[in-house]
Amino acid sequence: MMEALLVGADSLGNIPEVLRCYGIRIARHVCGRNVAHQRRAALPGRPDVLILLTDFLGHNVMRHYRDRAAAQGIPVLACRRSATAVAQRLRHHGWRPLP
Repeated sequence: MMEALLVGADSLGNIPEVLRCYGIRIARHVCGRNVAHQRRAALPGRPDVLILLTDFLGHNVMRHYRDRAAAQGIPVLACRRSATAVAQRLRHHGWRPLP
């Protein structure tokens, strides 16, 4: 099972269930509102994918996490905070639901 780092959103709603359907487990969720989240030297853990939930996420925070992911060769998905948007973005990037 792959692990994801989710950045953004205070609550995840049905997103964890959608990710499970694609064989992805949430290793960590960071809301991104805390200023300290912008100053982390590296991504927490070693996720297989970074998912940015952009609804209430500032540009500086997004850029910080994108840059860190790019430096480690981790794919980045950016979408709105909804289960449907996450599923659409996963399919767009080639992920398919598990049988």
